[in-house]
Amino acid sequence: IFSSRFYLEAAPVLTCVTFSVFLPKGVWGWRFPVLNTMNKLYIGNLSEEASPLELESIFEEWKIPVSGPFLVKTGYAFVDCPDEKMAMKAIDILSGKVELHGKLLEVEHSVPKRQRSCKLLIRNIPPHMQWEVLDGLLAQYGSVESCEQVNTDTETAVVNVKYAAKDQARQAMEKLNGFLMENYALKVSYIPDETAVQDPPPLAGRRGFVPRGPPRQGSPGAGPGMRPKLQSDVPLRMLVPTQFVGAIIGKEGATIRNITKQTQSKIDIHRKENAGAAEKPITVHSTPEGCSSACRTILEIMQKEALDTKFTEEIPLKILAHNNFVGRLIGKEGRNLKKIEQDTETKITISPLQDLTLYNPERTITVKGSIEACGRAEEEVMKKIRESYDNDVAAMNLQSNLIPGLNLNALGLFPSSAPGMPPSMMGGPPPGAQASYPSFGQQPESETVHLFIPALAVGAIIGKQGQHIKQLSRFAGASIKIAPADGPDAKQRMVIIAGPPEAQFKAQGRIFGKLKEENFFGPKEEVKLEAHIKVPSYAAGRVIGKGGKTVNELQNLTSAEVVVPRDQTPDENDQVIVKITGHFYASQLAQRKIQEILSQVKRQQKPVPGVQPALRRK
Repeated sequence: IFSSRFYLEAAPVLTCVTFSVFLPKGVWGWRFPVLNTMNKLYIGNLSEEASPLELESIFEEWKIPVSGPFLVKTGYAFVDCPDEKMAMKAIDILSGKVELHGKLLEVEHSVPKRQRSCKLLIRNIPPHMQWEVLDGLLAQYGSVESCEQVNTDTETAVVNVKYAAKDQARQAMEKLNGFLMENYALKVSYIPDETAVQDPPPLAGRRGFVPRGPPRQGSPGAGPGMRPKLQSDVPLRMLVPTQFVGAIIGKEGATIRNITKQTQSKIDIHRKENAGAAEKPITVHSTPEGCSSACRTILEIMQKEALDTKFTEEIPLKILAHNNFVGRLIGKEGRNLKKIEQDTETKITISPLQDLTLYNPERTITVKGSIEACGRAEEEVMKKIRESYDNDVAAMNLQSNLIPGLNLNALGLFPSSAPGMPPSMMGGPPPGAQASYPSFGQQPESETVHLFIPALAVGAIIGKQGQHIKQLSRFAGASIKIAPADGPDAKQRMVIIAGPPEAQFKAQGRIFGKLKEENFFGPKEEVKLEAHIKVPSYAAGRVIGKGGKTVNELQNLTSAEVVVPRDQTPDENDQVIVKITGHFYASQLAQRKIQEILSQVKRQQKPVPGVQPALRRK
């Protein structure tokens, strides 16, 4: 569960003893507490033939003691263990692994609805899971207030997580339970809130009957299809010929209302976009299944309208997707796309990179085949795109923890999920798009980073008549300049970027992306660039650390190469250079960590007598 630098060998924990490991700011402190009294178990997915004697026999066979009788209902049962350790043992050994009358038992903590709190127990975490990956995954569902590792005998890791609000914990519970990570299915359950007040009696109903919320999994009426499905964060975006828009809407909107009702979707037809264009975009907000159903219905309507109007041209399915996802959709040497074509018996083409602009980063995926084949292809294409989006969100949430107040929606690195809005800056960035930091009486301090790019890429970054670099500067809210070449044979050029942390993130992210799009790096090659940060000479030692300890920790934590060249002569401002080399996220993480070190050094500097110290970002 720890990165290699912070891996700890867990020692046995004595009764009533808790010890903590304090890690650098921005990284959670993990604690190994004595387990609480969560000893009540719920046993689901029971056969109707199951008896208390059979359950007792299973628990005895696996040497799991119980402190009371098994209370067996139709399809589920309850039992108490002597302590939480035995309850955890039962969950780890029995849940999803032991059968009774041909059905796998589901064992979890028994938590009444009134006691469901902001705290979750997450089990079966891969033993070598990287810290940053878990951090980013948990942060997708809300603000994580604490995360404590539980000391167990299992090979996989177990953690207690506390979210800031109950609805965040509920969403994490729904999304993460059964979530596959490195072939390990996560198991999530509530940690009961023992201080929760009793539920008030119902206003109506049978005497003596107190509802306990929706039925549990495995209890009567709680089949797998009963759980409500959540709307996807990535809507389906389609392009349809303008002449078919009227048929899709129908008389007085009847057809589109019918589609919306049948597929449980929200459908936006952007008729006013691109006036006079031959095609119009449609955005479908729903579950993945709802999006696919709406897609098939729209294709069928267009096919019928084409027959009625004797429209002879083929009507392909056209999907709009943000360019950031297209590379992963295509796959190495086009393998992913070829597999989708073969599996669905379709022909798929993707619009060229040259059609992109800074403010329209979508590419058109054209699918040709029968309606049924196109429907299957849409499912596979959108599945890949949603996977890419989820991975990017996890990585971005890690960055937002490192950059206070980072406005993810303003970055334009992947589509916005705001209802009714087309993805990612279709209408350009908001006026004066600046970093959205909490107010501390002034804007965040500006930073200067020197980013080194291939000399041949300068034209692509500048653009025709300087248009691209101007647009990029406005979008990021940063000053971006290309330094003169060191000589006629220079293989690299320096890009000078000045602006606050969020502006740095946006500007550097777009430069990394542009170099990949323009094929300055091979299809299998990761974009790695060198960045220089100038630090006060008196702070260089703090960046290096005693015996190089700090710089080694930085490299292990960020996966970037961090070097403070020896025997540097400070410049006229008494500053020296720190070199950072790595892919985009690694470089950003290292830059933020170094800036944190510099902030600590500055705070420790004594103020000059008679001079009012400047306010700094906390």
